[in-house]
Amino acid sequence: MRSWPVCLAAAVLQACQASTTRPGFMPMPEEPSYEVRLSVPEATRLLAAAMADSFPLKQVEERDGYLETEWFSVPGFTPVKGRVLNSAVDKIRGWIDPGPPFHSVITVEIVYRYGDDPSRDPREFEQPVHDTHTARQMMLGILKGLTDRYGDTTGEVVLFGSDSLRVKPDTAGN
Repeated sequence: MRSWPVCLAAAVLQACQASTTRPGFMPMPEEPSYEVRLSVPEATRLLAAAMADSFPLKQVEERDGYLETEWFSVPGFTPVKGRVLNSAVDKIRGWIDPGPPFHSVITVEIVYRYGDDPSRDPREFEQPVHDTHTARQMMLGILKGLTDRYGDTTGEVVLFGSDSLRVKPDTAGN
């Protein structure tokens, strides 16, 4: 008789397992975020599909709302093995988080690694690529396409980040 509550407690704890495929860090704070009218799995799937033609995807986790590419060279967008200490070798990571009801917030970072020290976390040596970087410009086009198609029906696109910005449709009819 006493084993029933123990089994129930074990089942509940196992069901509430706090594991995720996301990395233990957040995106770079200066990266903007985009709000779309999609569920997290749907937004993750559509973002991955839009990126698949150009970038070498390594991991896509629809349930967790996370994706990342291999380290890749620019130009060419081909995977790079070995040391990646070069501003022409990049990695893209995307976090898709729940937003307001029926919405998701997509944050994508594009980084390069400028140094290496085995005694420190490799993340400490990552920096975002410049705004004019080819990979960033391509990702901005992909994100604009998603927000144009799946953004708020009022035409509002919400960008969060170091340069918070709200873009609303012209209500004057101009």
